[in-house]
Amino acid sequence: MRAADKWEAYRVIDASDGEKLEIWNGVSLIRPDPQVIWKTDKTERLWREADAHYHRSQTGGGKWEFHAKLPDAWELPYRDLTFRIRPTGFKHTGLFPEQAVNWDFMDGMIRNAGRPISVLNLFAYTGGATLACANAGASVCHVDASKGMVQWARDNAALSGLGDKPIRWIVDDCEKFTLREIRRDRRYDAVIMDPPSYGRGPGGEVWKLENCIYDLVKSCVDVLSDKPLFFLINSYTTGLSPSVMGYILGSLLTKRFGGHVYSDEIGLPVEACGMCLPCGSTAVWCADNQEDAFYGRNG
Repeated sequence: MRAADKWEAYRVIDASDGEKLEIWNGVSLIRPDPQVIWKTDKTERLWREADAHYHRSQTGGGKWEFHAKLPDAWELPYRDLTFRIRPTGFKHTGLFPEQAVNWDFMDGMIRNAGRPISVLNLFAYTGGATLACANAGASVCHVDASKGMVQWARDNAALSGLGDKPIRWIVDDCEKFTLREIRRDRRYDAVIMDPPSYGRGPGGEVWKLENCIYDLVKSCVDVLSDKPLFFLINSYTTGLSPSVMGYILGSLLTKRFGGHVYSDEIGLPVEACGMCLPCGSTAVWCADNQEDAFYGRNG
């Protein structure tokens, strides 16, 4: 497992009985996590004194219980980047801290490329990967179907001092936008995607990642340049293993471009027990042998 262990302002203090106890730059939150099926003793005092606790409802959804007056939003730094954090209606805060291990990988790949790199970031949410790539010197096309999420990403770029970087902010359906880019003959040196596990399209069509991921990746291969740098897929779908995503990338990219495929779980260190909490999976195709870069063995 690849752990996002370079955080200073974010920590997972403990995890037990379906919940994790976190510190977000001084703000303590308790949030549900389906991976936490063990039931160890909750001895840490913050389990009883956390600033806010998200309670999941048995009928779906849930709500926050606030034990302290929190600001509407606050900032969370990571290396050169700064993110705006706020509790949302469905347990999230606007950032997935485990993705920092992928940001570091992208940063290294772009800085070491020795040439200008253009990146297409699909399902780009609040822009963690976008900011990491732009900060490393790449031009980025940031695409998400939610206008609110794209604005949040733009706010994060401004907070990080990246507001003037070459970033295209696109509110659009990711699949349809990619097909239009192919027809426009616009090409990218890297593709990043973090598609949802389940959803519905504007016409009511059902999106289920396991059924759609192969065709999505296949269409995105055609938007790559002649000498692509990397293609990264992240998934939070429990039924889609890192190996399966790796097989998809290998079958569609290695025959055409050569290169290598790597895949693994990503996770977050838990201070109370020393374990690493699984938080999703990543598979990446790289143009060259970049195993050390993927596993963070270059620092």
